[in-house]
Amino acid sequence: MSISLRLETPRDYYSVEELTREAFWKLFWYSDQQICDEHLLVRRLRECPSFVPELDYVAEQNNKLVGHIIYTTGKIVDESQKEHTMLTFGPLSVHPSYQHRGIGKALMLHTFGEARRMGYRAVIIFGHPDYYTRVGFQRASRFGITTSDGKVFDPFMVYPLYDGSLDGIQGKYYLDPVYDTLKQDDALEFDKIFPPKKRHIPAPINALLNRLEPDARAAILSLDFKTLNALQTISERELSMLNGIDEKALKIIRAVMLEHGSKWGIL
Repeated sequence: MSISLRLETPRDYYSVEELTREAFWKLFWYSDQQICDEHLLVRRLRECPSFVPELDYVAEQNNKLVGHIIYTTGKIVDESQKEHTMLTFGPLSVHPSYQHRGIGKALMLHTFGEARRMGYRAVIIFGHPDYYTRVGFQRASRFGITTSDGKVFDPFMVYPLYDGSLDGIQGKYYLDPVYDTLKQDDALEFDKIFPPKKRHIPAPINALLNRLEPDARAAILSLDFKTLNALQTISERELSMLNGIDEKALKIIRAVMLEHGSKWGIL
């Protein structure tokens, strides 16, 4: 499959937002959410000061847009309050008809190379913990990096852009505030500029609970997840540490997620 990568241009904006909408239409995590908001996030990221246009790439096949990656800058603030500029990407979007073909990986690796040449040290993201580790991301806790409120968890990950790039750098990571501005009312209004699309109702967590043994069921209930999609926010490693989750339970969870259109865990 021949894929070409190039910088996004203004003429791509609407098509990229529509692509992002398609990619995330069924992937929001919360039961009280009515619609995905990643396409609105793309629009807002392009307008914020931290946007990095030199790393804003699209993927094409046969002149059709099939993927997109967008970057902003963030900062690690260490104990002395010194700031260290880093990169964050996301949304990373691949059209559902073209997923699992290496397009997302191609976008990442190409832009990582560009970012390295531009002098950036690392890419820090919140993402699917069992997917991004396959590309080379590592848990942020290994580098002494926490979220802005001092937390660590597997979906919070770092990709050093060269050996030793984070030597002597530890602290709290701060994203651009734009990531905290998304509201459902704004997403619903923004969505009106696109063709009407049937709302997606996420599968409830009960679709999984009904298949598990009592101890495993209790472990999942302790997470207080309402939808299956919410499991994408926890790694297989983290889940396996809960009492009641054994290999049998993990196998069932992987299978149920696949039945509902999502890959989860170490497959």
